[in-house]
Amino acid sequence: MDTDIRLVVLDMAGTTVADGGLVERAFAAAAAELGVEPGSEDHAEKLAYVRATMGESKISVFRHLFGEEGLAQRANSAFEKAYGQLVDGGLVSEVPGARAAIEELLADGRTVVLTTGFARVTQDAILDALGWRDLVPLTLCPADAGGRGRPYPDMVLAAFLRTAAADGVQRIAVAGDTSYDMLSGVRAGAGVVAGVLTGAHDGEALRTAGATHVLDSVTALPALLRGADQA
Repeated sequence: MDTDIRLVVLDMAGTTVADGGLVERAFAAAAAELGVEPGSEDHAEKLAYVRATMGESKISVFRHLFGEEGLAQRANSAFEKAYGQLVDGGLVSEVPGARAAIEELLADGRTVVLTTGFARVTQDAILDALGWRDLVPLTLCPADAGGRGRPYPDMVLAAFLRTAAADGVQRIAVAGDTSYDMLSGVRAGAGVVAGVLTGAHDGEALRTAGATHVLDSVTALPALLRGADQA
């Protein structure tokens, strides 16, 4: 690699944040709100879609599942409320070593932005639970980037525009645990698109979606980017 990475855009749940399957638990609450019977074939099919689309904006997922906008908004509100309650209950933690990795990236002179497919209220609840509110200069959710979450490149490009940390998109690194993270990085033109194996998707899925590197954990990212600096 011959790219001097100046901006690092990191996913949260599954990449830097371990939530222990809270997405599925919160989905169960959202499904119940809309009368989807637990244990039914409909519930199983919807849950399978939620699993397959980890990393995508949650409102987009609910629009696909429930069709009508009002139903999608009800489901999303129920999901966010349930997830927030689980977060407040102490059920999230950092991926081991994630904070130290972010601090390494910052110490190396790179700008770090944290992104999520959740709504702002949920993102803030996670940041508060971890004591990460002041860890990085910018955090983004889909609404902060015009409403489109992953796999669109919008959050990566919003990070690029808002921070002015890099003079070209090739100086961006994107890291995440899902194929949607990889697609958003590729579509944004990022020079490094790194998949991590601490979350939803395996190495094959990450590479198929365009990962330039697959790492065991985000903790390997600082060393990877230092290697890029020296290439």
